[in-house]
Amino acid sequence: MDILRSPWRYDYVSTASDPRPCVLCVDSGGVQDAAVGSSPPSDEASLVLYRGPRTFVIMNLYPYTSGHLMVVPYRHIGTMTELEVDELREMMVLAQRSTEVLENSYRPEGFNIGMNIGHCAGAGVRHHLHLHVVPRWCGDVNFMTTTGETRVLPEDVHDGYRRLRPLFSSLAPL
Repeated sequence: MDILRSPWRYDYVSTASDPRPCVLCVDSGGVQDAAVGSSPPSDEASLVLYRGPRTFVIMNLYPYTSGHLMVVPYRHIGTMTELEVDELREMMVLAQRSTEVLENSYRPEGFNIGMNIGHCAGAGVRHHLHLHVVPRWCGDVNFMTTTGETRVLPEDVHDGYRRLRPLFSSLAPL
């Protein structure tokens, strides 16, 4: 049997039960997550593409496809029932804007948009709700994903950030 390795995921897997703050809270640059005397990470370092009043758009560090984004509330909540109406509304508006940006930049043939809520539903970050916006192309799932459980992405996530950030920066404020 051949073994395909993806060592770049080790950092994530090895810290999955780490008592550090939620990765999405850290990535949001929230004050509660910055160490005493330090400043929150920059948007580029955190891969934050857009900040609304209640939610933000961030690149997925472990994407399914190039351009895979997430819309995330700043509040650390785990279920949709905990969302306030204004947060829910803003998440949907940012999902809509995200598809427009991705259509203009990547020209996908479709999208998967959704949430994995809870461990049994496949949530990787279980206690901080987030909405995935995944651009799709016919044939983007190939034998590597199907048989080798390994994805082949043609673009580094940081290159995708630099590609998309100017488009998100040009959006009108919410």
